[in-house]
Amino acid sequence: MAEVRTARTNVRANVKRVPGPCSHWDDLDADFIREVLDLVGDKWSVLIIGTLADGPTRYSELADAIPGISQRMLTLTLKQLRRMGLVDRTAYAEVPPRVEYSLTELGGSLLSTVLALAAWSADHHGEIRRHQAAFDTDG
Repeated sequence: MAEVRTARTNVRANVKRVPGPCSHWDDLDADFIREVLDLVGDKWSVLIIGTLADGPTRYSELADAIPGISQRMLTLTLKQLRRMGLVDRTAYAEVPPRVEYSLTELGGSLLSTVLALAAWSADHHGEIRRHQAAFDTDG
């Protein structure tokens, strides 16, 4: 069991010895890359960023445009995207209050990647479903 623990705690050192994309990053970069990918690779983040491609959007319009997202998940994801500097929130002093979300320049630079990933998913939907069905049938 101690050998397994040693191997697991030395993962980054082992990765650096093997050629590949991960070998180029130090521990801090690798941790940060995982953190960013966890957020921008999340289905809700992808859908929010894609929805904001058309410009500033009200919270209620975002909720309506993204099927299946709960109010809580929309709020949490927007907060995380704002924290990373990908989305701006603008509150207008009106009655009733109006809040709009928009992509920042940094968020806009991610847009083509997000849209390409979404397009790839749509383009290969049928093929992926066939593979899933075949896999599930083979058990």
